[in-house]
Amino acid sequence: MGKVLESSLWRSSDFGTSYTKLTLQPGITTVIDNFYICPTNKRKIILVSSSLSDRDQSLFLSTDEGATFQKQLIPFSVETFIFHPRIEDKVLAYTREGKLYVSSDLGKKWTLLQERVTKDHVFWAVSGVDADPDLVHVEAQELGGGYRYVTCQVHNCSEKTLTVPFAGPIDHSSLTVQDNYIFVKATSTNQTKYYISYRRNEFVPMKLPKYALPKDLQVISTDESQVFVAVQEWYQTDTYNLYQSDPRGVRYSLVLGDVRSSRQAEESVVIDILEVRGVKGVFLANQKVDGKVVTLITYSKGRDWDYLRPPSTDMNGKPTNCKPPDCHLHLHLRWADNPYVSGTVHTKDTAPGLIMGAGNLGSQLVEYKEEMYITSDCGHTWRQVFQEEHHILYLDHGGVIVAIKDTSIPLKILKFSVDEGLTWSMHNFTSTSVFVDGLLSEPGDETLVMTVFGHISFRSDWELVKVDFRPWFSRQCGEEDYSSWNLTNLQGDRCVLGQQRSFRRRKPTSWCIKGRSFTAALTARVCQCRDSDFLCDYGFERTPSSESDANKCFANFWFNPLSPPDDCVLGQTYTSSLGYRKVVSNVCEGGVDPQQSPAQLQCPLLPPRGLQVSILGEALAVRPGEDVLFVVRQEQGDVLTTKYQVDLGDGFKAMYVNLTLTGEPIRHRYENPGVYRVSVRAENMAGHDEAVLFVQVNSPLQALYLEVVPIIGINQEVTLTAVLLPLNPNLTVFYWWIGHSLQPLLSLENSVTTRFGDTGDVRVTVQAACGTSVLQDSKVVRVLDRFQVMPLQFSKDLDAHNPNTPEWREDIGLVVSRLLSKETSIPEELLVTVVKPGLPTLADLHVLLPPPRPTRKRSLTSDKRLVAIQQVLNAQKISFLLRGGVRVLVAMRNVDTDSPSLGGGGGYWAVAVVLIGLFAVGAFILYKFKRKRPGRTVYAQMHNEKEQEMTSPVSHSQDVQSAIQGEEFIDDELHSQTLGNHSGVVLSVNSREMHSYLVG
Repeated sequence: MGKVLESSLWRSSDFGTSYTKLTLQPGITTVIDNFYICPTNKRKIILVSSSLSDRDQSLFLSTDEGATFQKQLIPFSVETFIFHPRIEDKVLAYTREGKLYVSSDLGKKWTLLQERVTKDHVFWAVSGVDADPDLVHVEAQELGGGYRYVTCQVHNCSEKTLTVPFAGPIDHSSLTVQDNYIFVKATSTNQTKYYISYRRNEFVPMKLPKYALPKDLQVISTDESQVFVAVQEWYQTDTYNLYQSDPRGVRYSLVLGDVRSSRQAEESVVIDILEVRGVKGVFLANQKVDGKVVTLITYSKGRDWDYLRPPSTDMNGKPTNCKPPDCHLHLHLRWADNPYVSGTVHTKDTAPGLIMGAGNLGSQLVEYKEEMYITSDCGHTWRQVFQEEHHILYLDHGGVIVAIKDTSIPLKILKFSVDEGLTWSMHNFTSTSVFVDGLLSEPGDETLVMTVFGHISFRSDWELVKVDFRPWFSRQCGEEDYSSWNLTNLQGDRCVLGQQRSFRRRKPTSWCIKGRSFTAALTARVCQCRDSDFLCDYGFERTPSSESDANKCFANFWFNPLSPPDDCVLGQTYTSSLGYRKVVSNVCEGGVDPQQSPAQLQCPLLPPRGLQVSILGEALAVRPGEDVLFVVRQEQGDVLTTKYQVDLGDGFKAMYVNLTLTGEPIRHRYENPGVYRVSVRAENMAGHDEAVLFVQVNSPLQALYLEVVPIIGINQEVTLTAVLLPLNPNLTVFYWWIGHSLQPLLSLENSVTTRFGDTGDVRVTVQAACGTSVLQDSKVVRVLDRFQVMPLQFSKDLDAHNPNTPEWREDIGLVVSRLLSKETSIPEELLVTVVKPGLPTLADLHVLLPPPRPTRKRSLTSDKRLVAIQQVLNAQKISFLLRGGVRVLVAMRNVDTDSPSLGGGGGYWAVAVVLIGLFAVGAFILYKFKRKRPGRTVYAQMHNEKEQEMTSPVSHSQDVQSAIQGEEFIDDELHSQTLGNHSGVVLSVNSREMHSYLVG
């Protein structure tokens, strides 16, 4: 019938020698659905049962290790119980209906705490972190359908007393409370962010590398005041990257890439990383590169990784012929689905250094090979012990190792070793072969008694067999029965995580019992600090060993750790980072210190940067008369001396101080429908910033990304493109605001073309509306009358790291501009590098002219700025490193050999800006031409991202030769130190290829 009709309960109080059947309800058929043992007092047990005569479930409560039970009816159906980690009589009950109850008397009385609770996302208070031991952390669903993180005290939990530590909705099944940390995930405007709270402080975003763009994040461990997370990045499908955090869990650095993962039942993810129990800082991981899976080990909590050394001989003493670097030992790192058997690798806290695992020798891990290997010195040396996979059980602190073959056929023989796997003996544990379902040791690892349970046939009752190894040993061990071994890494270095550690092991010739009081740790001596005790600080990465400056730390191009921190306050000091930090858990003292006492620097007066104005809840559309809470945030710059001018667009204007410091929202109410331009201007003595928000009073709004060339010529046609994901053709209306106009242009296409008739900065804002969802973005376009452009290209390695997002292109362009400025001494503000969408990755360098000065004319060829840029590019001096040590070279690009961008049209259009005549300063000729033949070199002023034609309204009768002659004259005051970011000049043009030109 597919359901259990009757259960029988048996109890043994003599290590499984004999069993007594317990009768819970005489004369009543009972089904035991589950049972729970209190972790703080194992005398207390709760059985969950149901019977044909009971409408609801019943509990059977015991306080004497199951000798007697008391029945207790409950008005709900239990899904799971959660005992309090310290108070033995307090327990939470999660029901099948998603309700959460609490009991303070071991299940006799129950009180409803919360409804619509997410399964497996309920947590008791953490000792030493949460002040109130009666606090409960809960993920619950709101009536509107969203999810939120709430806390309450079990003795006073109602809607009025709930606390909401995280403002705003969170993703379903994202709440995790673990040690010092709380994790949540929140998705809004098609963007997912991960947040963390350290010791119950406010939530802050987890700072992963900027372009990780995580698809998934799994918390691996949170012990020793550090977070290990596995992140599946945008380009990964069956691998994750492993990151470790600072003590607060905010900043993360990569420790190992491409760790293999697999999907299990119910879409749970299994990641091939295993913490070796018993020795802190040791992890095993399977890395998948180019389709091959290899096993790596670290002794430094991820700083350094090595392959496992293969044994020189197999279990029969024959040579393995497996020698590095072509052959290593590889292990399967799978967890067992059955909780009563070991996984493919077995370690225990009570047996430090002892590791048994299934795997193979070779160049990579082979799925069908599961030979058994063992190490007793924490992975330094390995031995093969079996040719097939076995289930493993450690008894007496590893003094006895029991192994039973993992097979689908019945067994009656087990193997055991009393000398850490050097020799093995056989034992017939039963006269009749049984299908083994699990191994148990009671009451813990220090005992020598175990139970094998299984069944004789698939229709038979359980078969339980007690195996007692105590008769093999006649006495307790003494000090003379132990020898010591020293922990070392694979290089033989005894200083591991800053200390030399020694452990005790029983001598192979001593047949004695270690007992409950045995401790394996012997001595620990602190080492002097060395370079290997430090790793690159957050925001830095190590250069590859092939580089001349191998193992040095370089700053990631998306993060400048040398600049003052975002929260730097005028009058205070901050510590400058030199790229190094000590490994968490490393206890070394003195010796080398690559941190070299970083300097304490005064916080300067910083101008406001990254000013943002938004509506609380992230909606941009409201109803008339509805309360609106405007939140102003400032990413960088001083806040104490900054004044904030707020204009809400309907006549309300105000001046604020400490607006971003207090975080208090601005409450407002729009009475009439319409579109309102909300602006906030932040200003102090060092500079200013402005944020603009358009509010539609009729329907909700969200956000969007506007992509536009940042530099454009006066009266030059430019395309504004709204990048919308997902794109909803024929369903989305685009609103375009150019300048300060409140009357937008409307379009059904995601791009419009326009011209700017005056020089200066023009703000362009776009909104995309689809139903009740509206997205917005805003950019500032600089309109100039003169500028130059040089086409650039990158080494092909950059394409593999290109996620094809606008923000990534902006950051790459910023890096190139900074490098060129440094090498040529041209001010950085006069260089703008625009990276084009699509693949291959291409860019245009815009070289801007300095502010106007009294000028005299001189030949363009004498200008040293373009020559300087060409020289550093041709000399291959412009390059940068990406994550993983990939070096990218920047070079000049021949536009005749350009590959078309993704989604681009045919042909490459270039526009030349040149001066006409000796006295016609400021007059320009724009040439438009199509590529006809390969071989010519053109430095284009602008390449429209959609490669649309720029039509000429001017006749073709004008003299082309005069235009070329006009190229020779340009402002004489343009020194090589002042030429910067703008559009381009044609340096070599075949006049016969010019179809039309425009005189401006």
